[in-house]
Parts: sequence; C-alpha cells; structure tokens
Amino acid sequence: MKDTFSALSDPTRRAILRLLRRGSRTAGEIAEEFELSKPTLSHHFRVLEAAGLVRSEKRGTSVVFTLQTNVLEDAAAELLELAGKAPAASSSKKKVRS
Repeated sequence: MKDTFSALSDPTRRAILRLLRRGSRTAGEIAEEFELSKPTLSHHFRVLEAAGLVRSEKRGTSVVFTLQTNVLEDAAAELLELAGKAPAASSSKKKVRS
C-alpha cells in the first residue's frame, strides 16, 4: 500500500489516472496532455505500474495504459477505515507494522 500512496502523492500521476478513468490510452495520447519530456513521463508510468495503479500492454508500436481500479478501491477503503468511516475489511486482527 506504501507504493500506492507514494504514487498518488504526485499531481502529474493523479492527472494521468484521471485521464485513464475515461478509458485506456496510448503513451503518446497521454503525452499529448502534458508538457513534460518523454523520460519524465516514462518515470511517472513506471511508478504507476510499480504501484499496480496501471497496467501496460504493447500493441504494435504503441504501449497502451489501462487503469487498475481495484488498487484504487483498496486504497480508498483503507483511508475510509482509518477515518472511521467504514468497517474493517476483515474480522481477523491484523498485525500492525510501524
């Protein structure tokens, strides 16, 4: 979950995720929305993929990115649980790491 929250902490990555809410897009289509260098965008894509927030698939000469909503749902549930707004996901006690 640490990677997820770290990835979500960046406004550019959150903007990429908002674009992908509307559907899968190629790296080029995403790049058109930003005034960033290709290496900078590639870094953001790698962080999002490592966190499990997006999935990429090679299609011909393009790379297509797709939003992985299940990871976002898990993060939202965790935040709601921490805020006391939702019941715990499991009835078994979990060991808390500090």
